[in-house]
Amino acid sequence: MPALDVDFVRSQFPAFAEPTLEGWAFFENAGGSYPCRQVVERLARFYRARKVQPYAPYPASEAGGAEMDEARARLAAMLGVATDEVSFGPSTSANTYVLAQAVREWLGAEGGAVVVTNQDHEANTGAWRRLAAAGIEVREWCIDPQTGHLDPADLARLLADGRVRLVCFPHCSNVVGEVNPVAEICAMARAAGAASCVDGVSYAPHGFPDVGALGADVYLFSAYKTYGPHQGIMTIRRDLGMRLPAQGHFFNAGTLYKRFTPAGPDHAQVAACAGMADYVDALHAHHFPGADAAPAARAAAVHDLMRAHEVALTAPLLSYLGARNDLRLIGPRRAEGRAPTVALALDRPAEPVARELAAHKVMAGGGDFYAVRPLTALGVDLGRGVLRMSFVHYTTRAEVDRLIAALDRTL
Repeated sequence: MPALDVDFVRSQFPAFAEPTLEGWAFFENAGGSYPCRQVVERLARFYRARKVQPYAPYPASEAGGAEMDEARARLAAMLGVATDEVSFGPSTSANTYVLAQAVREWLGAEGGAVVVTNQDHEANTGAWRRLAAAGIEVREWCIDPQTGHLDPADLARLLADGRVRLVCFPHCSNVVGEVNPVAEICAMARAAGAASCVDGVSYAPHGFPDVGALGADVYLFSAYKTYGPHQGIMTIRRDLGMRLPAQGHFFNAGTLYKRFTPAGPDHAQVAACAGMADYVDALHAHHFPGADAAPAARAAAVHDLMRAHEVALTAPLLSYLGARNDLRLIGPRRAEGRAPTVALALDRPAEPVARELAAHKVMAGGGDFYAVRPLTALGVDLGRGVLRMSFVHYTTRAEVDRLIAALDRTL
């Protein structure tokens, strides 16, 4: 496998040519990535030339509808699912909320339990937990209070009586960072008669997953963290999606990708999501010239390029942090087992430390990042929060070295 050409990668992002960002190292990517050039151009074109109601019988409208359809079809092909199994919404949190209302109706009528974890971002677990108010049993799969790890053996015990109908868990946490064994967990759920719902918000920026191969019944992620516009993207398998009560307009209930969209999606941003597929294709063509591969295979190859680069950059940061005795590193200490989202519990409030890092032109964050439950379970003082440094494949080794130097001066 070739090494990732970071210079080529950065040439695809307008932010790296923006004068106001020059000299800054961006380490808050878990809060939202820079958009790639292809997305920016598609979004601008839509607002300039397609900003009419789509799917009407005149050229601008037909072009707008075609671009929205293109985005759905190309993302579905990359993710290894059918085209109508991809839905767009205003955010992943909104998509999760709408889906939870469908599950509330479903389990309210049929009975059964839902499993959630305390490793999750609150915006994507709160909707499931509120099902308890409707009389639905909610079971918690708890992390190890020292490491933040989710043990599949604990899930097996929660599934043992056969009452669980849905298992909701993250691909990885936005503070713990450990990559969970999604395919194994989905298989466990299926064997117990349960569906699986995976929050992929914190993983998808590090390489689009093959949802079909993972076996997830639902997979959710946020386009604004995968180099795109502010949209939530949800894949839902047809058999589950058509079994759940529709949450959209009654006359759209026969169309899978409209069943869980109560309001019309943002046309321009949906269309711009095709730019994410353009970007993956551009990376693949650059690194594997002449290779003829299906969309899912191209996405898989680019995923591996991204992850290899990220692992190589994460290792020296973890090594530096592991040698310090004045902080607590949250999550795995091996770069191979985690996303490059690194949270630290310090002996002081984290937000002022992030502010000090900004004086060194390093962009990082401090706080709880809506991860109140995992941080509480880990015994972290919420008043101090954690310092979070998160990066992606467009980050360079020089930027990581600058981060380490800035941490050394600040801590």
